Amino acid sequence: MLRKRIEIKHLTRVEGHGGITIELVDGTVKTVHMDILEGTRFYEALLKGKGFLEAAAIVSRVCGICSASHAVTAQLAVEDAFGIRVDSRTVRLRELLLLGEIMESHALHLFFLLLPDYMGYPSALDMARDHPIKAKMGLFLKQLGNRIQEAVGGRAIHPPNVMVGRFGKVPGRQVLSDLLACVEDGLALTPALVDLFASLEVPVLLEEATQYLALSSRDGYRFVSREIAATDGKVFQASEFSRVCNERVVAHSHAKQSLYSDRPFAVGAQSRVVVNGGELTGAAAEALERFVSAQGGMGRGNPISNSMAQAVELVHALQAAKEHLVDILTNGAGDAPPETVIEPVKGTGIGLTEAPRGILYHRYDFDDNGIITEADIITPTAQNLANIERDMRLVAERFGEISADGVVLSPAMGCLANRDLSFVLQVIARAYDPCISCSVH
Repeated sequence: MLRKRIEIKHLTRVEGHGGITIELVDGTVKTVHMDILEGTRFYEALLKGKGFLEAAAIVSRVCGICSASHAVTAQLAVEDAFGIRVDSRTVRLRELLLLGEIMESHALHLFFLLLPDYMGYPSALDMARDHPIKAKMGLFLKQLGNRIQEAVGGRAIHPPNVMVGRFGKVPGRQVLSDLLACVEDGLALTPALVDLFASLEVPVLLEEATQYLALSSRDGYRFVSREIAATDGKVFQASEFSRVCNERVVAHSHAKQSLYSDRPFAVGAQSRVVVNGGELTGAAAEALERFVSAQGGMGRGNPISNSMAQAVELVHALQAAKEHLVDILTNGAGDAPPETVIEPVKGTGIGLTEAPRGILYHRYDFDDNGIITEADIITPTAQNLANIERDMRLVAERFGEISADGVVLSPAMGCLANRDLSFVLQVIARAYDPCISCSVH
């Protein structure tokens, strides 16, 4: 019996500390593990006994990249429990904050974590030395996302301005006008952005049926909703989500995994584009058509297409940010936000948003005084882990059919041509843009 073990102890160019382990016996793939090695931080336990006003500040510390999503989702859960409605300006400001997070996160991943693979560089620094214009474009878009979060949320990470029912302070007219000018500069970059990523030869690793889940957006391409749509045609309400994703503990990981109808599923940019792509307009819709024409359909089960969907969303984020800024400038920039009347009641509240990497779910149980008695947080990367392992297994099994000597030779593999299996597996993991810190919340 011939045993072989492929072990990647340090997965590079991802957020957090993870690895990959594959075991083969007589050429047959036996186990595939996405090893999440960071220690669990027990945020759900930390929330128990805390007041509702403390929740957002605590959970935003789950991650420095997704902190705005966690803060907004926490306040949505509080508002759901206590029956609090927010005004349209608060809705727009929250959407703008989340769009800033999308810009920051997607630009970081596309230009500095993903692009080196396609351009044949071991790191973003090596790539930037030879391609400074591309690096500067990525830095500008990432910094723009940070700037939006700072202006709206109060700082670039862990936003203190996101409050129950409102914002603590609405940005003034000059701040918003300056942001609008920067967003216009970002929009001017979108043709070059689309040209760059549409020109890449996307490796066709898989064309396997994949179940995609995303918040349902029936009134535009949005990042907040209380409905979840699956590509099997089913639609679920927020209260059903924990049953839909069926979290479970696995022995090899400090993060839980999730299954939909006993099968892995995917969330994130590709899922959103598959489920809600018909809601895209303007340059974002044109970008999607360009990528589909150049690289094939987003929903054909190729995980690498998730990165191209992020490029589409980056264009959409710039478009939508301009729309929100113009509206807020027209309808009350800098006006003092009204006080929110909060009357805690015993009950349960659920918040759902689309974080950069997919659906983010917070559920809190409260007592009569607004103290949290139970908390449940389900993060996008934890949902994706089982599907990442599925994709790596399928590719590892296919890999043996491609080459007996351990090298991918197919020209259809694009940047993966003539690369060994270890590298291919890392590219699959990076395509999901995993947020390991969130997964071990």
